[in-house]
Amino acid sequence: MDNQVEVSCIADVKAVLGEGPIWVEREQALYWVDIKGLKIFRVDQAGELSTWQTPLRIGSLAPRSSGGFLAGTEKGFAVVDPEAGQYELIAEPEGDRPNNRFNDGKVDRAGRFWAGTMDDTEVEASGALYRVDQQLNWTRVDDGYKVTNGPAFSPDGRIMYHADSARQIIYAFDLDEQGEISNKRTFAQFGKGDGYPDGMTVDAEGCLWSAFWDGWCIRRFAPSGECMQVIEMPVQKPTSCAFGGPALDSLYVTSASIGIGEKELAMQPYAGGLFLVSPGVGGVAELPFAG
Repeated sequence: MDNQVEVSCIADVKAVLGEGPIWVEREQALYWVDIKGLKIFRVDQAGELSTWQTPLRIGSLAPRSSGGFLAGTEKGFAVVDPEAGQYELIAEPEGDRPNNRFNDGKVDRAGRFWAGTMDDTEVEASGALYRVDQQLNWTRVDDGYKVTNGPAFSPDGRIMYHADSARQIIYAFDLDEQGEISNKRTFAQFGKGDGYPDGMTVDAEGCLWSAFWDGWCIRRFAPSGECMQVIEMPVQKPTSCAFGGPALDSLYVTSASIGIGEKELAMQPYAGGLFLVSPGVGGVAELPFAG
């Protein structure tokens, strides 16, 4: 299953916890974050890199159809425009869970934003999954996670994938037109030596791609859950992946340097960087958040 695909570091930003890559079609650019380094990054097709320092930890960004971004942050949901310096908190759904923060998030095929929370100390199973509609109303739809990651959505929007990284499980759900989930089931379970399923995306053939924290790789899964391909990465902690580029045939992979000792870092000098992979398959155009 190993595939010797060329992997290159295109932005050596040395992120502490790089995450949340999202291709923004209207700008033909990729955005991502450094959660614990309090940064937003942007790289365009010419390779020009922009960096903004943020006043709070941002776990994920979703471009809004009205401009700017909706973000999941350490405090709650926020409207964000890094160029304008706007970081406006609009909802705090977990005021009763002070040790939690938002982690990963994505927009579904109907333009709704989904984002999960986690215990920042990665001890308690206090994380939950939320849905935000275009009126900026939020709903808690699932609970009891240790470390939420994802979600990702099938090309037709009828299946949602979501991981509890700490438990090494990727779940699948049925998703209806109203955004209601049902039939939660284990899509794939991993064990010792596999690493931890982290951020994910879906390609045009309906296969799921997931980065594997402490796994040194990204993996591609058939809709049945069968592992079809493994692409080795030059870093221990790849964190997420997203398709982008004009033809949506580039796979961008974020990574982290947190928790890696000095000696180990010398062996993976691009830890925390953004990588480009040519996987031989295209992605699905991501919709902006409808709100």
